[in-house]
Amino acid sequence: MTENQYDSQSIKVLEGLSAVRKRPGMYIGDTSVKGLHHCVYEVIDNSIDEALAGHCDKITVILYDGDIISVEDNGRGIPVATHEQYGVSALEVVMTKLHAGGKFEKNSYKVSGGLHGVGVSCVNALAEWMKVKVKRDGKEYSMKLSRGEVTNNLKEIGFSDSNGTYIEYKADSEIFETTEYDYAILEKRFRELAFLNKGITIEFEDRRKSKEKINNFHFDGGIRSFIEYLNKGKTIINEQVIYFTEMQQETTIEVAMQYTTSYNSNIYSYVNNINTIDGGTHVNGFRSALTKVFNSFIEIYKLNRGKNKIALSGEDVKEGLNAVISVKIPEPQFDGQTKSKLGNSYVQNLVKGIVETGLTKFFETNDETGKKIIEKSVMASIAREEAKKARERIRRQNALMSDSLPGKLADCSSRDIENTEIYLVEGDSAGGSAQGGRDRKYQAILSLWGKMLNVEKSSVDKIIKNDKLKPIISALGAGVDSTFDVSNLRYGRVIIMADADVDGSHIRTLLLTFFYRYMFEMVKQEKVYIAMPPLYKIFHGKKVFYAFTDNERDEVISSNFEKIEPSVQRYKGLGEMTPDQLWETTMNKETRSIMKVTVEDAQKASEIFEILMGEEVEPRKDFIYTYAKEVTNLDI
Repeated sequence: MTENQYDSQSIKVLEGLSAVRKRPGMYIGDTSVKGLHHCVYEVIDNSIDEALAGHCDKITVILYDGDIISVEDNGRGIPVATHEQYGVSALEVVMTKLHAGGKFEKNSYKVSGGLHGVGVSCVNALAEWMKVKVKRDGKEYSMKLSRGEVTNNLKEIGFSDSNGTYIEYKADSEIFETTEYDYAILEKRFRELAFLNKGITIEFEDRRKSKEKINNFHFDGGIRSFIEYLNKGKTIINEQVIYFTEMQQETTIEVAMQYTTSYNSNIYSYVNNINTIDGGTHVNGFRSALTKVFNSFIEIYKLNRGKNKIALSGEDVKEGLNAVISVKIPEPQFDGQTKSKLGNSYVQNLVKGIVETGLTKFFETNDETGKKIIEKSVMASIAREEAKKARERIRRQNALMSDSLPGKLADCSSRDIENTEIYLVEGDSAGGSAQGGRDRKYQAILSLWGKMLNVEKSSVDKIIKNDKLKPIISALGAGVDSTFDVSNLRYGRVIIMADADVDGSHIRTLLLTFFYRYMFEMVKQEKVYIAMPPLYKIFHGKKVFYAFTDNERDEVISSNFEKIEPSVQRYKGLGEMTPDQLWETTMNKETRSIMKVTVEDAQKASEIFEILMGEEVEPRKDFIYTYAKEVTNLDI
């Protein structure tokens, strides 16, 4: 074939699982840490499907040295008889064919988390090797595979008085950027699955050298226990979790909710154990019912004050609420491939009716607690109105000013928003260096000063008036909280640049928490980044290197300065760096290191900050006792 020729020979048909290896991102999202762990979820989802069908109550996951993982369940075992259509065992079909599995047959699984049926076969395609053992009908069978192909055919290896499936594999380093599993990431998902599937036990063991640990997740309280876990250490308004469940039209709906004295709220929604982070019809039904019932009980509890009737909004009734909505549905319809938003329209009315009935009954039988909950929403409504007035005052002031942007903002000249970025820089000294070293066309600098507000203890009206946060809100130009509109952002990227010390970490956490709570869509669309300034400058003569860690410093010295001892400068802060150094190490798009913030990163920062800066002392003490031995950077 000649170069650039395009004919019938140019068309390649990707048979079997070769398409998965060719374009893995189409099937598992990406090939980073996220995709690596997603493969584990695909395997364990098969076991969860067995649990949902009533045939499995224990799942065991083990991490081994060498980046090997195994998942075992006590379900029915994948069928091994010859498949009529393909002429090979049903196990081989499941492991090597896309869109193959029992979840496409209603009689096998009435409810399933996997919609596309690419799960375990994808994992096989992206595994260097895989071993499968099945116990079924009194016998035990085994099969070995590699990169999508069967290497050892199905064979009978013995007898068994139990049933189940065991899958062990090693992710392919030719595909994934890393094949090392993060225990904390998997632990979070397994705990979540145990909450969502009441009564199941998930045993998770790490047998890797120097990392040995084991956890058992089993919650008889189901999502009620989930709420108690989420609210641990918070000041609770209704001690007893409000819970209701019902099954209609083959759809099981569970709702658990509890109010705290916090200003923040979290509504976690799931469909067949899939976290629908963008909500959908089930969340719409929940919110609609919540607002309707709360407004009706303002009258019943006689909470209207003065002549003006209070009309609570959806934002008002959410304040301080942690809720979990779990829907198990035979044929879920999702908006988009990501399964992040439920589309089944009938579910909205089902959830709305169940929540209206359950919540009304709770308020009727719990007068004292009910009043406290609704009084909190009334106070939220008053604060919301105050915040609205404050925003209007700011808008009017800005309209009268020739330049409404904050005085400490050194703006960029380009109006090509996607290519612009704003650096939020800790301190005036570092801000001055950043201004001197930046690309003025595309990079804006906003210097931050003083102590940042703890948004965990502040209402939105106080946040809008805060003199440390007002410049950020004004510079970004997209509003805040309920008025935030990501399409109005004045910059394509927001980059937090703080010192590489404890104070810098504190500022980063404060800002991440603020963005996560009050500019969530900006975080979700991955427009927030963290600058990674170096800790060390290593130099001798004209040789200059930068290092970000102690190990990197040692490597630079051993690799580049064998016969001489270089000078080593440890930067105490960004202000010590010259504009040229700051540009070269932290701001030049060609050479800098910046870290993209995901929703998971911001959520984790928010959770930790809530522990460390919240009102309750006990969770803070527990955190310090747990992690004290891991501290490596302590300012005294």
